[in-house]
Amino acid sequence: MAHGGGTRTILAALAANLGIAVTKFVAYLLTLSSSMLAESVHSLADSGNQLLLLLGGRRARRDADPSHPFGYGRERYVYAFIVSIVLFSLGGLFALYEAWHKWQEPHPIEGRWWWVPLAVLAASMVMEGLSFRTAVGEANHTRGGQSWAQYVRTAKAPEIPVVLLEDFGALIGLVLAMFGVGLTLLTGDGRWDAAGTAGIGVLLVLIAAVLAVETKSLLLGESATGADVARIETALVGDGVPSVIHLRTMHLGPDELLVGAKIEVSATESAAEVAAAIDAAERRVRAAVPIATVIYLEPDLRRHT
Repeated sequence: MAHGGGTRTILAALAANLGIAVTKFVAYLLTLSSSMLAESVHSLADSGNQLLLLLGGRRARRDADPSHPFGYGRERYVYAFIVSIVLFSLGGLFALYEAWHKWQEPHPIEGRWWWVPLAVLAASMVMEGLSFRTAVGEANHTRGGQSWAQYVRTAKAPEIPVVLLEDFGALIGLVLAMFGVGLTLLTGDGRWDAAGTAGIGVLLVLIAAVLAVETKSLLLGESATGADVARIETALVGDGVPSVIHLRTMHLGPDELLVGAKIEVSATESAAEVAAAIDAAERRVRAAVPIATVIYLEPDLRRHT
């Protein structure tokens, strides 16, 4: 996935969330609706998360140095994991606390500004929908035939899956907020507002948990996709390399792949011939899988037991 696509998706989400956060907070000040407060904090947390993703992408582009000889590509995973923590604490736990507080002291939405939350929520749905459409469009460039759940689980670049989940969660959260605010206006019972806020909190905690699990797996070091592994194994076999004895891969970053393999060579070949076979195999692998930036090949004899 080109990092430019991820950056474009993040900037679209950031612009939408900053505007939404301001309008939601104004609506909260006018009505004191807990759902509007939870949603404004949710949008503010999302805005901070997008800034974290941009920072992670920038830091990941630093050149390798003696202390980090494989580079800084995994910084994108680190910042994506921080996003899950922010979403859990600032978004989910705050909304749950606010729901509990409002349930203890419910009050209706009154006054001449009663219509403001509904208007803000409707406008927010439009802006979030546009941001979500941008993320879906970028994801479709690389999703192929995968389902959305498979795409989120297997994507090696964290930015677009993170924004997809955030925007999807934001749209569901807006529906919950509309539910809570609408029933509070109809019944005059502020506990409906608290219920909507609690639903938003639970939703954010669940999304944060999914993000934490997926980014933890990336941080630990995931292998290449099955398709890339097959292409690498096929590319390794060629002049002077009859077969692959074993193969290991690991992502150093979304666009950087470490390949380590033990390859079979002939016992009759000279050292120069083995070196030439290894060089040719490396060229074939890089042509087949361009993100294979670091390749270590160990020549050995096939021992039949």
